[in-house]
Amino acid sequence: MAYYGISSNLVLYMTKKLHQGTVKSSNNVTNWVGTIWITPVLGAYIADAHLGRYWTFIVASAIYLAGMLVLTMAVSLPGLRPPHCSEANVDNCKKASTLQLAVFFGALYTLAIGTGGTKPNISTIGADQFDDFHPKEKAHKLSFFNWWMFSIFFGTLFANTILVYIQDNVGWALGYGLPTVGLAISIGIFLAGTRYYRHRVPAGSPFTRMARVIVAAVRKWRVRVPSDAKELYELDLHEYAKNGKFRIDSTPTLRFLNKACVQTGTTSPWKLCSVTQVEETKQMLRMIPILIATFVPSCMMAQINTLFVKQGTTLDRSIGSFKIPAASLSGFVTISMLVSVVLYDRFFVKIMQRWTKNPRGVSLLCRMGIGLVLHIVIMTVASFTEKWRLRVAREHNLVESGGQIPMTIFILLPQFLLMGTADAFLEVAKIEFFYDQAPESMKSLGTSYSMTTLGVGNFLSSFCLSTVADITERHGHHGWILNNLNASHLDYYYAFFVVLNVLNFAFFLFVAKLYVYRAEVSDSMVVLKEELKGLEKVHNQEVPVT
Repeated sequence: MAYYGISSNLVLYMTKKLHQGTVKSSNNVTNWVGTIWITPVLGAYIADAHLGRYWTFIVASAIYLAGMLVLTMAVSLPGLRPPHCSEANVDNCKKASTLQLAVFFGALYTLAIGTGGTKPNISTIGADQFDDFHPKEKAHKLSFFNWWMFSIFFGTLFANTILVYIQDNVGWALGYGLPTVGLAISIGIFLAGTRYYRHRVPAGSPFTRMARVIVAAVRKWRVRVPSDAKELYELDLHEYAKNGKFRIDSTPTLRFLNKACVQTGTTSPWKLCSVTQVEETKQMLRMIPILIATFVPSCMMAQINTLFVKQGTTLDRSIGSFKIPAASLSGFVTISMLVSVVLYDRFFVKIMQRWTKNPRGVSLLCRMGIGLVLHIVIMTVASFTEKWRLRVAREHNLVESGGQIPMTIFILLPQFLLMGTADAFLEVAKIEFFYDQAPESMKSLGTSYSMTTLGVGNFLSSFCLSTVADITERHGHHGWILNNLNASHLDYYYAFFVVLNVLNFAFFLFVAKLYVYRAEVSDSMVVLKEELKGLEKVHNQEVPVT
């Protein structure tokens, strides 16, 4: 509720209160949202290497709350924003001062630092509460991320409906103050459950362990990898058992990295790594192509709170005497998401289980692929809808004036509803995939992958918007993206996104076909226990009889 209560209507605050143009306000939003989703990499590192997930979350929550408090102050005090301006063209309004911008954006990016520690760790803490070696708990864990996303979007629904209405019609101070209070209450609830949690201790820096493998492999690039994996360096089974860690057998993928565990007489950690350490690095690297394939759909999601909202401001938003806030349409993304997740978990999975015999119904990559196809459909629908909107604007001579078009805002509803359905497939599968496929000691980093893709997607959106706006205005041409949307060509811009999504889907099919899923941890532990029993049996046989 706190994050979406800010992001949903932020582009309108920057336009109406800070007097910024379409491209600048949209880019400021996507750059901030991009930072929100990039900082989890830092939060995951601190959790896995130093503080642990619980304490990283606690410290980050305090920073998050501080950012929300300052942001609420920035929108509440008249001296921290420019004077009111009723001009249709914001270029004619007085701009915000350096101090006003510093306080506002300082608060936004303080909040971004806080979310960097909360986002990758709270879902991971939740998943950690399930025991992979307990059949019933493991079965429940398969549904955890579905209901995790359900709860997130339940809070989002409140933000996209009640909060945006309050911001538009009552005031920004109350509209930002409520999520601040809500955040404080939620932190208190989390703290109340501390004594009941399963706490995982930090396992050391994942980046250092991965760097050692890569450096060792490069330094020994001339060394031949033995055909028998048993000749590679590995720690004793008892070493893993006593530390509660998991041993991973050598795999043929990314074979070059196996050079890191070829024994050459040195024991330096930068020249010799265990098979398990190498396999952990492989697991993180194998996910990178899938990560890249999710950048483009994340770029599409960035349009919800920017261009989609700006489109809504040009349409008739009245239902009788009630005026719908343009940003509240994103609430339909949430509603669609909530309904789709429930239908998916309760019906789709059960139906598909009979056909595929897969406990998840379909594989995680298959579920992501369905989401990618839906993104192609979404931008196709958005392009045709925008073409229709522009045609009506021309018919009523509203192109130059930029006036309100006599069309209901609900013509945008299909693209919002489809976005929620796509999220139910892609976003849930994405967070589950990166958590599930990450090594046990790098779960927070794995979870941060799913958030990094949203960050890069927003930065990609800023790049695309600025680049397309600049290129299409060169040599005196009429640009595609102007402050006056009635004179713009967002239909062309959305059609460009259709092409981008098709190319991205082809890339996804290629990398998904090559991807090798990691072995189930529970299966690995069964093997480990059997091997330990075998070693103990051999050891007992070797003890001399006296």
